Amino acid sequence: MVAARITVNGKETPISPAAPHTTVLDFLRERGLTGTKEGCAEGECGACSVLVARPGVNKPTDWVAVNACLVPAAALDGQEIITSEGLATAGEAGMPPALHPVQEEMAVRGGSQCGYCTPGFICSMASEYYRPDRCAHADADTDSADSTDSEHGPNGFDLHALSGNLCRCTGYRPIRDAAFAVGTPTEDDPLAQRREQSPPEPVATQYTQDDSTFLRPSTLAGALQLLQERPDAVVVAGSTDWGVEVNIRSRRAHCVVGIDRLPELRELRVESDYIEIGAAQTLTEIERRLDGGVPLLAELFPQFASRLIRNSATLGGNLGTGSPIGDSPPVLLALEASVVLAGADGEREVPLADYFTGYRQSVRRPGELIRAVRIPLPLSPVTAFHKIAKRRFDDISSVAVAFALDIEDGIVRKARIGLGGVAATPIRALAAEAALEGKPWAAETVEAAAQVLQAQGTPMNDHRASAGYRSAMLGQSLLKLYAQTTEAVSS
Repeated sequence: MVAARITVNGKETPISPAAPHTTVLDFLRERGLTGTKEGCAEGECGACSVLVARPGVNKPTDWVAVNACLVPAAALDGQEIITSEGLATAGEAGMPPALHPVQEEMAVRGGSQCGYCTPGFICSMASEYYRPDRCAHADADTDSADSTDSEHGPNGFDLHALSGNLCRCTGYRPIRDAAFAVGTPTEDDPLAQRREQSPPEPVATQYTQDDSTFLRPSTLAGALQLLQERPDAVVVAGSTDWGVEVNIRSRRAHCVVGIDRLPELRELRVESDYIEIGAAQTLTEIERRLDGGVPLLAELFPQFASRLIRNSATLGGNLGTGSPIGDSPPVLLALEASVVLAGADGEREVPLADYFTGYRQSVRRPGELIRAVRIPLPLSPVTAFHKIAKRRFDDISSVAVAFALDIEDGIVRKARIGLGGVAATPIRALAAEAALEGKPWAAETVEAAAQVLQAQGTPMNDHRASAGYRSAMLGQSLLKLYAQTTEAVSS
């Protein structure tokens, strides 16, 4: 088997002697690439972000920004990354390297103050700079930060691409100015040209150091066989959860199995009666490939952590952890989704409403993997996702509520409500659904159902919210939906 290595800034670099749990961040810094910084070690500050060549949506390759502090270096065996140092191009003999356009704009517009966060912002900004479908507004002045949309620049730059990057000097305005001023890549830009070629194919990996092993099987069957042979193995996809355990809680595993590149887990199919989403598709890939085709998911994605996290996180991982405060389960419950579980004996489909059995527990058997999530069609036309948290974005929810309603001739024909943060597991609000179904979509019905919804679950007091607040927010969420729906109908 070929020795594990990563192509860093165009140069193949062996992963050895790094331990299997060593993050890409530490791997790079140990090799002198110190632009990649550790700030939080939890994927919340972005100081560590780097670019990875991934399968593209509109081009063969996308340059995707990820948190280097969370990903094990072994998980990028055979892959290709660019750091902030690698963005600059070599200068003439005896001359310093030429700044990349995003580096140039950050410099001239004062976007770098203490400089600690700058390389991370640069990599996230470069990812958006190279997004193939980014285009300037007609007659836009790309040298101006003025825009009719505060979150999108006249150059088509989506400011959410920088979410998950924290500037401790609070220099966000000049950073925004720099983002809204960058132009488009030139034809001779090597990283733009690189998008026209396919990214490196995933390679089978067996990397062992110090009695610990990272394994990447090439097929689903191989992964299931590994899990039978190594029942103690930790399964990772985007590593956005396990990476925190490794960094903050010093967790170690004798065996880690990476499944994020398995082809069988990366399909997205739209059939006549359902949509099937592979469990290892990243949230960003799902968002861009569905392109608003599932409005409730489209409403969820911008509120799910940050773009940096969504570039790695998967639906399979979010469901596999079994967290009662995960953002996707309430939405998928409202959509009446099911999970396809694959094991050595074959596959089985389980409604998500029956999947969770207790705190971080599920019906998934040892040796089984979530292969896909299925969403039945047709979709309910009235949907909403309300996330109640202390911050608008990039925060853990105190309460999450998802609605999917069929309303015909003013009558609620079907109601599905998914809840997170109010019980030991994500739950369906069955009593509130029954209080709505068959009733007129009117203030009297909604107010009565809101009272029922407030009593759903078993909310607790913790540092994010009190039990009373959580219950109150459930009722308010339904009233908000009614107000929004009535406003939309009347307009």
